[in-house]
Amino acid sequence: MADILFVLTGSDVWTLNDGTKHPTGFWAEEAVVPYQALTAAGHRVAVATPGGVVPVADRASLTDPAVVEALEAIEEFRRPLVLAETDPADYDAVFYPGGHGPMEDLAVDADSGRLLTAALASGRPLGVVCHGPAALLAARTEDGGSPFAGYRLTGFTNAEETQAGLADRAPWLLQDRLVALGADFQEGEPWAPHSVVDRNLVTGQNPASSALVAAELLKLLQA
Repeated sequence: MADILFVLTGSDVWTLNDGTKHPTGFWAEEAVVPYQALTAAGHRVAVATPGGVVPVADRASLTDPAVVEALEAIEEFRRPLVLAETDPADYDAVFYPGGHGPMEDLAVDADSGRLLTAALASGRPLGVVCHGPAALLAARTEDGGSPFAGYRLTGFTNAEETQAGLADRAPWLLQDRLVALGADFQEGEPWAPHSVVDRNLVTGQNPASSALVAAELLKLLQA
């Protein structure tokens, strides 16, 4: 039985380039599906957020009654740990779901950046899906570079952001930023399941990829 840390956004808005506060949060499916897969395999999950605030699910992700019912049953989401007080060494794996929330807070959160840097260096499984890779932007090596430079990875693409109708209002696009930090971005078909595994890093492109990421994390935990 492994202990797995889920790191969720603490933001319920995303500030667009005109200053508008777009309601958001974490994407329910991207948290619920991996939680169910990992706990069904006998693993334990803890949740952490910046400041220990109770995370909010993006309302747009609450259209499936089964997802809503499952989310309401996950007690850990209602009593998160404080991210700054969380040590990745206490866990066997770390997982970041998406939603636009991470674009607002985790992308610039130094505590999250340190946790990601340590998790990657530990060799333990690290899973990140959809907009979750925005958190990678806050990770830094001692020389100021990105520990994720040179890694093959994926995340929510420019094409998907455009099709979702927010690309022209976004202050920046995730794919562009990940390429700029030196990652080898692997783009799949819009909205289709797509995951990339490079060493201990598992990334998924979009909500439909959350089950793939969970499956790959389970493989690494069993290795």
